[in-house]
Amino acid sequence: MENINLWLMGMAQVFTLQNLMACLIGTIAGVYIGAIPGIGVLTAISVLLPLTFAFNPTTAIIMLAAIYYGTMYGGSITAVLINIPGDTPNICTAMEGYELTKKGQPGKALSACFMSSFIGGSIGMIILVLSGPMLARLGLRFGPPELALLIFLAMTSIGWLLGDNIITGLLATGLGVLFATVGTDQAVGLMRFYFGTPNLMAGVTFVPLVIGVFGFSQVIELLCSKGGNTSIVQRVTVKDMLLSLKEIKQVLPVQIRHGILGSFIGVLPGAGATTSAFISYIFERRLNKNGSQFGTGRLEGCAAPESSNNACAAMSFAPMLTLGIPGSGATALLLGGLLMWGLQPGPLLFTQRPDFVWPLISSFYLGNLVALLICVLSIPLIIRACAVPKVILGAVIFAVCVVAAYATSNSMFDVFFMLVVGFFTYFLKAAKIAAAPILLAFVLTPMLETFARQSFDMTRGDPSVFIQSAISWVLIVLIVVFCFSPLVAKKFKAARSSGK
Repeated sequence: MENINLWLMGMAQVFTLQNLMACLIGTIAGVYIGAIPGIGVLTAISVLLPLTFAFNPTTAIIMLAAIYYGTMYGGSITAVLINIPGDTPNICTAMEGYELTKKGQPGKALSACFMSSFIGGSIGMIILVLSGPMLARLGLRFGPPELALLIFLAMTSIGWLLGDNIITGLLATGLGVLFATVGTDQAVGLMRFYFGTPNLMAGVTFVPLVIGVFGFSQVIELLCSKGGNTSIVQRVTVKDMLLSLKEIKQVLPVQIRHGILGSFIGVLPGAGATTSAFISYIFERRLNKNGSQFGTGRLEGCAAPESSNNACAAMSFAPMLTLGIPGSGATALLLGGLLMWGLQPGPLLFTQRPDFVWPLISSFYLGNLVALLICVLSIPLIIRACAVPKVILGAVIFAVCVVAAYATSNSMFDVFFMLVVGFFTYFLKAAKIAAAPILLAFVLTPMLETFARQSFDMTRGDPSVFIQSAISWVLIVLIVVFCFSPLVAKKFKAARSSGK
């Protein structure tokens, strides 16, 4: 009850003119920055952090936090409409949302994404208010061995779930692992698999890879398809944007359960919104009764990652504020800002500076509400801007791909790499090999490698470190179940068919 009273006190401070404007400006900036492929939340906060030093710490952190969760909303716009994720947490959204766009349902796809973002963010905020410090301490029980097993659980599910069959799914997952191991080994500083090319010494850059897989391959597909004067994105009315009662019943349970799951992942140090979105999408695809239809355009496939990444974004502030441990890359930047403002994160921050902590937490709900209104009201305008013939849309997407790839490091190598990946992905699709596992494995592999190395360093190479806690055993059981349940289900289905 005390936390609720403090939250209400914080909400009163948010509605001061200075804090209110900071929240509004940060949210609007976050939504539109998130919709620009290649920038991402880390770049946005890095660029804007020095500009906030003129504000008091409370106003500054409210603006930066609003940018953070605003980008979670904006990244789904380009993911749904042109198949280019605005940021890494929106990769799974692109897999489902663009398929819905091709079916003539971009309005419903965006509405589902924005509502899921709002519900997930609200759940994260509520859990943060009621039990944030307690969950942050619970998150500390997840050390490197437990986090390594959690990431491995997600990776073992990729090949089984996202390919047309197990073999092609595992093949694409293996390609993603290979891409992720190019460049400098972060543990020992040695070069590996860079083939003497200086541009690959730092590894494969993610933005050109994701743009090649999703964006440029789509340009090739558009130009090779018939009907160049037709449009993929159709103009929509307000009625076309509204979800039916049946559709609401389908997505609401998904939004709630992955809002809770994303909140839990948010307190794990180093996990972040990307991991949260991937794990939620993989889990939902396995558990949902319509999971076999994921990848063909399901609203539940949009709802799960969008609800999860926004809940994770809210809850990632819990370990940062209560323990001084960033839960994601974005909160690591914000932690640096706190230290520069002379604030020391930790348990005493809540008692010594409630005037800072509770207005920040209270601003989450207002920012989420503003982001929802901005996005929903913008849907007709956004879709109308994309309702052009395929040839023109393809040219626009190609221009966006080139600019975004080049802007990553101001290197033409990234542009050429993006083009090569785009052609490669197009041929993969022609061979009925799903490209999505490449990206998911590429993102998860560095985290798996880091946590696994840290685990072995703790015990000087003793693998028993992975079976020393109850959490580890639970994760191991889940890994075994997730690996073998498709085979068991297939055998059971074959047995039933032969019995008939």
